[in-house]
Amino acid sequence: MTVLPIKIQLKTIPNKPGVYQYFDKEGKLLYVGKAKNLKKRVSSYFTKQHDIGKTRVLVKKIVSIKHIVVETETDALLLENNLIKKYQPRYNIMLKDDKTYPWICIKKERFPRVFSTRKMIKDGSEYFGPYTSVKTAKALLDLIQELFQLRSCNFDLSEENVNTRKYKVCLDYHIGNCKGPCEGYQTEVNYNNNIKAIRNLIKGNFKTSLEAFHKIMIGYSEKMEFEEAQLLYK
Repeated sequence: MTVLPIKIQLKTIPNKPGVYQYFDKEGKLLYVGKAKNLKKRVSSYFTKQHDIGKTRVLVKKIVSIKHIVVETETDALLLENNLIKKYQPRYNIMLKDDKTYPWICIKKERFPRVFSTRKMIKDGSEYFGPYTSVKTAKALLDLIQELFQLRSCNFDLSEENVNTRKYKVCLDYHIGNCKGPCEGYQTEVNYNNNIKAIRNLIKGNFKTSLEAFHKIMIGYSEKMEFEEAQLLYK
């Protein structure tokens, strides 16, 4: 199979968000990346001087470029993450300086917290990753927090503590970053349904996640909570 020169391949890449993949002469996947503008990002690899030696070596090995166009930057982020986890491209790991990579943890507890960590504790919690890009993990967590407004406190929200109002809602509740499970303002069933949707989102199960988002949106609309419903389509 004849491979077109890099200059020709670059001309076929659109100015749209998506994921790009670099392959060597043997067809082996070298690197996966995401971009808001595919053409601008991919072209930069071949038009500027790179200070990092490993990047220069990577560019020299690139023979073929493939790209996947998506609707939004968020879609690109999630797709990039799934491809990296699936194929473990050599240069996605080599170009990172950190010795340990972050995981996303769904804590085993009542009203589970979801957060980034570099340590895995064998306490029954769920861990997803590791993420070779700290920015990817952070962006995914930011998306989760915006959609679901999970608690960030480390209170023991046992049934007894919630029923006796041992804790009071904090600033996060008043600014809309938490729904107040500590005072019983959010039910355990509702919270756990959100955790199910988050689990699917992290795993890249977009269809299930979209169906969950749609149900949440309908629920908000029926209660005339239109601002909350609109968050799902930002």
